[in-house]
Amino acid sequence: MKLDVISLDNKKSGSVDLDDAIFGVEVRGDLMSRYVNWQLAKRHVGTHATKGRSEVSGGGKKPFKQKGTGSARQGTSRSPKHRGGGIVFGPQPRSYDHKLPKKVRKLALKSALSAKQAAGKLVVIDLADLKAPKTADLAKKLEKLGWGSALIIDGAEVNVNFARAASNLIGIDVMPTVGANVYDILRHDTLVLTQDAVAKLQERLK
Repeated sequence: MKLDVISLDNKKSGSVDLDDAIFGVEVRGDLMSRYVNWQLAKRHVGTHATKGRSEVSGGGKKPFKQKGTGSARQGTSRSPKHRGGGIVFGPQPRSYDHKLPKKVRKLALKSALSAKQAAGKLVVIDLADLKAPKTADLAKKLEKLGWGSALIIDGAEVNVNFARAASNLIGIDVMPTVGANVYDILRHDTLVLTQDAVAKLQERLK
């Protein structure tokens, strides 16, 4: 399929051929969901911890004598049934990371790209660069383009001036092609690819 290429000044500068096998596949919500869960699980630190009865301080002495108090016999105040005692089956440090097959990851990324293209939220620009890292200048350009929430993916490297200018804009994220992922694509309203990014993604997802 063909898609118009525009500049940051919102002027048409040509067209680009998009591979239907990457930007026109059936959208698989189930695979995208698995990808997002896998991606976010890798961020989960898993440092939560509770103390068991053997780790709670104190309680080495018998709380009160065995007989004559009218209360049930107790051997330690560290028992889970006592206030301040140990926790039974409480959370312990662990990793939430799990495996996801490469084929599933690749198909999920294709689905995310295809979903944006089908919804008319995919935009291809010629270049993502600025002569100076001026946030105000970039903000004016993006306002004319109507990009309030956008993920801009460049080629192998991101233009430094463009990245610095965009870093101060809420809702605008910039990354190289190698960082393209389903989660960031879905959480932004508009997906913006440079021509270099299109070439790199088609090479990566063949």
